[in-house]
Amino acid sequence: MQNLKDVLDHVFTMHEKTFDAVNATLRPPPVPLSEETPAVSVPPPAISLPVQQRAAERHARRQALHQQVWALHRQGWTAPAIAQHRGMSLRTVQRDLQSATFTGRKRHRDRGMRSILNPYKPYLLERWNAGCHTAMQLCRELQAQGYTGSYGRVAAYARRLRQAQGLPPAHRRPRQALPAVVEPLCPPLTPRRATWLVLRRPAQCTEAEAQQLTELHAHHTEVAEAMDLAQDFAGLVRQRQPERLDPWLTRAMASTLEAFQRFATGLQEEYEAVKAGVTLPWSTSPVEGHINRLKMVKRQMFGRARLDLLSRRFLRAHRQRQARAGDPRAASPVHPEAQAA
Repeated sequence: MQNLKDVLDHVFTMHEKTFDAVNATLRPPPVPLSEETPAVSVPPPAISLPVQQRAAERHARRQALHQQVWALHRQGWTAPAIAQHRGMSLRTVQRDLQSATFTGRKRHRDRGMRSILNPYKPYLLERWNAGCHTAMQLCRELQAQGYTGSYGRVAAYARRLRQAQGLPPAHRRPRQALPAVVEPLCPPLTPRRATWLVLRRPAQCTEAEAQQLTELHAHHTEVAEAMDLAQDFAGLVRQRQPERLDPWLTRAMASTLEAFQRFATGLQEEYEAVKAGVTLPWSTSPVEGHINRLKMVKRQMFGRARLDLLSRRFLRAHRQRQARAGDPRAASPVHPEAQAA
């Protein structure tokens, strides 16, 4: 499932323009003052022109490097030789060689989603819809409630509110009734968020998220094919349906998506283990959980204790869990050192 997530994320990253089109379709446009509507959504933060230009220059440089890597690869060069020749890291070269199509670097399109202003947005919207359109006054009221951010952040959010209502900049006293402004029901789609939604159980998706996935499925054939393959594979793994594995592998190998072809090839190389994973109810999850717990305890005691105390802590923790679970074996000594501890 982790490998499937990486494959789906790779495919979605190659079609970022599709996500822009989906977000533009689901985002309502600014409402003119003459139109009466019950509510409009807050638009996403705008990216300045210099930032866009710098991003475009970086994209062009990385695309040129990607083409040079593939030109050397077609001449028979190995990945370490390409990395040494071009002065690049081996990991970057290996990532470029995963696909002949340049996907670019993932953009952080969740700007504003983790803002310090988020806890105060309901109050801001309430005051804005009540008629207070002065950013300085709103900032003072938020500071009285514990807001520690800057005035510029409040002013930038106020500009987005004016944009949603169709107001010109610094317009404070509209003569006509304005529509109310609300936050969108769900954030815009990004490749990472779309991957999470596709692999999520359908019953856990909200109506707005389901609408986003439906719109994304209808916009591009390759994206729709990737979504279908990913959801079918996740379904057969979760429901343990081994009879669907071979037909799915056939579909993936015949797919036009190179990433899914490589994924299917990897599954076929480990076919027996994969078939057992979707057939048998057992897994190594409990073992992995114990390993993670032991590593955590080891890191907590690093530099503060020797191995003898570390082993005693492991043994005592095991006996304490057994006692809480009511296991009669917890009464018997596990190790002499455990009693000494």
